[in-house]
Amino acid sequence: MREKLDKFMKGRYGVDHFSQFMVFAAMVLMLLQLFIPSLIADLVLNVAAVGLLFYTYFRIFSRNHYQRYEENKRYLRIRDEVKNFIRLKKGGRRRDANYRIFKCPNCKQSIRVPKGKGKIAITCPKCKTEFIKRS
Repeated sequence: MREKLDKFMKGRYGVDHFSQFMVFAAMVLMLLQLFIPSLIADLVLNVAAVGLLFYTYFRIFSRNHYQRYEENKRYLRIRDEVKNFIRLKKGGRRRDANYRIFKCPNCKQSIRVPKGKGKIAITCPKCKTEFIKRS
């Protein structure tokens, strides 16, 4: 049996990160479907979940390696951008604990100044507008 499966899958693309994500997303949609009582929402979620699963299996059994590889590469790039954005937001909170962020009243540029310095004159690096704030 194992040999038949290996022979069938020979030359096919197989499972990658994008396929795994789509299966997970389909499972989440199916779980949401259980908790939403609306008939229309139930139908929409069901169709979306089944569509995702069909497309996932289409990708897994596809012989067009180049196109599936490009799809996976795009997914990985987007996933990494989202991860980096979240990482920067988390790290930014800890790093910015010693600073306050002000917006320039003229050009709306964000300016980071140290906390606890009392009233200070802040000069915008972009438009050179000077304003006074308590840090």
